[in-house]
Amino acid sequence: MKITSIKVYQFDVPLKEKYSLSGGRLHYAALDSTVVVIGTDSGLLGVGESCPWGATYLPAYARGVRAGIDELAPHLMGENPLHLDQINERMDVMLPGHPYVKAAIDLACWDILGKHCNLPLYALLGGKFQDSIALQSSIPTDNPDLMATHLAAARQQGYRTHSCKVGTGVEEDVTRINYLIAQRLPGEVITFDVNRAWTVADAVAVMNSVQDPTVCFEQPCESMDQCRAVRELTRNPIILDESIVTLADLAYAQRHNITQVIGLKIGRVGGLTKARQLRDFCIHHGIQMNIEDVGGTLISDSAVMHLATATPARFHRASWNCCRHHDVQLATGGFDIRQGRAYVLDSPGLGLELAPRHFESPVAQYS
Repeated sequence: MKITSIKVYQFDVPLKEKYSLSGGRLHYAALDSTVVVIGTDSGLLGVGESCPWGATYLPAYARGVRAGIDELAPHLMGENPLHLDQINERMDVMLPGHPYVKAAIDLACWDILGKHCNLPLYALLGGKFQDSIALQSSIPTDNPDLMATHLAAARQQGYRTHSCKVGTGVEEDVTRINYLIAQRLPGEVITFDVNRAWTVADAVAVMNSVQDPTVCFEQPCESMDQCRAVRELTRNPIILDESIVTLADLAYAQRHNITQVIGLKIGRVGGLTKARQLRDFCIHHGIQMNIEDVGGTLISDSAVMHLATATPARFHRASWNCCRHHDVQLATGGFDIRQGRAYVLDSPGLGLELAPRHFESPVAQYS
């Protein structure tokens, strides 16, 4: 089988509500998603997506995805999309770094592989370890009462794991965290996600004020070394998210006992091929994972749910679905959501049926 065409589409993804994180430093009203459709000489098509969370969350931006694909696409013509490691090596040679660019291409190749084998992707990623996936809500930074209202709304939808954004300052965060912990119901999990907003001193002060040693704090500081310093001065579990981009990053974090959980974002690490490597490392070393993506539509969310389904439950903490935050519908299928849990469909590949009206005018095409 050979790649014969690559078509690139751009979609605006307005959020239902404006979203703030990193202590209110960063604000977002819409996302910019890039979707790739790869054609083959067999007639099979594969779809993939890369959707950075704006240009300020990570060293990634939407126009960079499309510029990077423009560099890569000519080098992939005639390659076999079923040979995923070979495809990834070629992309890494022709464009070092920039994993977020490669994610959409990698996902599309996985989709083709699943269709070729007539199997859902979870079967190719390890099997069906979970019949349903626990979903995690995401609560933007705001005053404690409004955050509690958002939390209650997610609870009504069946969510039992919640990520609450903090990072405005020591006193405000201590008040906010204690208030939200007091709202927690039996069986619920609340993570406080700082998105790099704290200094080491801030992180130590806030985390050591919390009485419950099971409460997790996500990406408290900017760098891995800063988070390592926090780890040595606090007791609560730390989740590393933005710091985990490569397998080398994960190995460093494990070697120095920095993290007990990671945020494994498929788009950030370069697609399912690289995400599977990190997933397997975590399983070997006993590290739990929030399996998710940076942003996107049903396309990227479906890849998330397949990888989560193929991960043993004791290593999978929860998954976030970006679709909850917008109304853009580029496809049907993939998975269903019932009472805060996702149920992956058994259709081949990602299990998606693209809406033709959205895929009439590519912004770029290669053959």
